[in-house]
Amino acid sequence: MRSTPKTGNAMTDPLLSIRDLTVQFQTQDETITAVNHVSFDIPKGKTVGLVGESGSGKSVTSLAIMGLIPQPPGRITSGELLFKGEDLLKKSESEMRKIRGDRISMIFQEPMTSLNPVFRIGSQIAEVLMLHRGMRKKEAWEKAEYLLDQVGIPDPKKKIRAYPHELSGGQKQRVMIAMAIACEPELLICDEPTTALDVTIQKQVLDLMLDLQDKYHMGMLFITHDLGVIADLADDVVVMYRSNIVETGPVDTIFTNAKHPYTKGLIACRPLLEGNPRRLLTVADYMDEAGNEKIVPAERFEPMVKEDKSGNPVLLEVKNLKTWFPVKGGFFGTTKDHIKAVDDVSLTVHKGETLGLVGESGCGKTTLGRTILRLQSATDGEVIYDGTSIMDLSGEALRAMRSRMQIIFQDPYSSLNPRMTIGDILTEPMAIHGIGDNKKDRYARAQELMRKVDLKPEQLSRHPHEFSGGQRQRICIARALAVEPEFIICDESVSALDVSVQAQVLNLLLDLQEEMGLTYIFISHDLSVVNFISDRVGVMYQGRLLELDTAEEIYKNPKTDYTRNLLAAIPKGIPKSLLQQRRNTL
Repeated sequence: MRSTPKTGNAMTDPLLSIRDLTVQFQTQDETITAVNHVSFDIPKGKTVGLVGESGSGKSVTSLAIMGLIPQPPGRITSGELLFKGEDLLKKSESEMRKIRGDRISMIFQEPMTSLNPVFRIGSQIAEVLMLHRGMRKKEAWEKAEYLLDQVGIPDPKKKIRAYPHELSGGQKQRVMIAMAIACEPELLICDEPTTALDVTIQKQVLDLMLDLQDKYHMGMLFITHDLGVIADLADDVVVMYRSNIVETGPVDTIFTNAKHPYTKGLIACRPLLEGNPRRLLTVADYMDEAGNEKIVPAERFEPMVKEDKSGNPVLLEVKNLKTWFPVKGGFFGTTKDHIKAVDDVSLTVHKGETLGLVGESGCGKTTLGRTILRLQSATDGEVIYDGTSIMDLSGEALRAMRSRMQIIFQDPYSSLNPRMTIGDILTEPMAIHGIGDNKKDRYARAQELMRKVDLKPEQLSRHPHEFSGGQRQRICIARALAVEPEFIICDESVSALDVSVQAQVLNLLLDLQEEMGLTYIFISHDLSVVNFISDRVGVMYQGRLLELDTAEEIYKNPKTDYTRNLLAAIPKGIPKSLLQQRRNTL
C-alpha cells in the first residue's frame, strides 16, 4: 500500500509520547489492570500499529488518549500523555472537548453504531466543523460535501442528504473518516476501522487513509488484532499482551526477527495464500499460559497437502438455483423489479470435501447457504442432498433432513440464547430430533461434545456471557454437532474472531472433518482463509457463481478480473523475506 519505504521513528520530538500509562477498572469483586505501565511514541507523519488480541488493552489505551475513560469504574493511576509536550491528563474536560475532534480525532470500530441514525450524514459532519471551526451552517455543509468527495463517496451532493441506513458498511466507514479529518487533526487514532469490511473495501479504506495521512501529514495510531494489515500499513509496531507491551520496533524488524513468543505466534497464525502448514500454528504453540516460550515441535511445520476428493460420491447437488426478492412500489404495492440474491447457481459438493464460497458482502453467499438448508425459500431450481430433493420435503421429513444438515452462524454472540445454560443449548436440539434415550443420556453426550471442541464438561452449567468470543464459537460448533450431521455450512464462522482464535477454530474444523467424515460449505469474504481450509473454491459476484475450481487453481490462475481484484486486495501480511523463509521451513 505504501509507495515509500517504511522507516523507524523520526529523529524529531514525537507528536505523542505515552509514558508509564496505567489504567484500572474497579468491579464489585476486584481491581482489573487493563493497561499496565505502557510507554511508546507516535511520531508526526508516521503510522504506529498497536497490535494484540481482544482484551489486551489496545482500545483502553486509545480511550485514555482521548480522555474517554469512564470514571468510575475506570481510573488512570499513573503515567503521562504528552501531546506536543503538553500532558493531556492534566487537561480539564472542557479543554479536552476542544482537542477531541479537532487536534486529535478517532475512528471507531463499528460505523453502524458510531453514526446517529436520525440525522443526515451532512448534519453530522457539519456539526464537527461548526463546533471546532466556528463555521456557519451553509459553509459547513459545503465543506462536508467536499470531504465526502475527498473520501471517495460517489455523488456527494446527493449522499450528503442521506441517512446512515441508506449507505453501505464501506460508505459509512468513509463518512466516519470524513468526520475524523474534517478539522485536519494532527493525530488520528483508528480503532479496528476495517474489521467489519470486505477485503476489497478494506484495501480502499486503508489506501484512502494513507493518502490522507500524506496530504495532512498526520501522525496515526492504527489499532488492530491483524498483523496482516499492519505489515502493509505501519512504520512501527507495538505488540500488547494481557495489558502489557511485550515488543516494539520497526515493522520489518518485527516480522523478520520477532523476539517475543507471543509476537511469533501472532505472525504464524494467519493463513497465507501459499506455504501453510497442515494445521495453523497458534500462540499456544509458542508460549504457555504463564508466558514462557516453548519450542515448536518440527512436526507442527509439516506442510499441508490436500487430497483430491473429486472421486468421492456427490453428497449435495445444486441445480440452477434462484432466490429473488421482489422490489415493490406504487400505491398497490405491485412488484416493480427483483433483487437477484442468488441467480442461476449450479454446483456439486463431494462427500468429505470442503467447498469454499468467497465474495464481497451482498454477493449472495449467505443467501445461497440459507436456501440450500431451506431456511430461505427458493424462487426456482433444485437442491438434491444424498439423492433426495430438499425442495419437495415438508413436516417431519424436512425436520429429519435438517438433523443431517446444520449451519454455524457468523456471530457467536447473538446466535446463543443468553438465558439458557450451555447444557440446555446443547441438549435442546438432541431432544427435538429424538437423540439420546433420556435427559441424563443427552447431558452425557453434551459433555463429550464439550471435550471434542476443547472445552471443559463442567462448564455446561454456565451461561454464554461467561465465555469469550472464541469459546462461544466452539459452543456453536458443538451445537451443530449435537444432532450428528454429515454436512455443515459455516457462514463467516471465523470472521468475528481474533486471528489467533481464528486459527484454533480453523484447526478444530479440519480435525472434526477428519475424525467424523464431515462435509463443509465454508463461506467467507477472506480468500486466504478460504484457500487454507477448502478443497475447491467458488467465487460469487452479484448472485452468480463466476468460477469454481480447486483452491490452488483459483489462486494461481484466476479466470476473472473480479477474482484477480479479490486476490490483489488481500493484505500480504508478511514481508517477502519471511514468506521465503516459511517456504524453506516447510
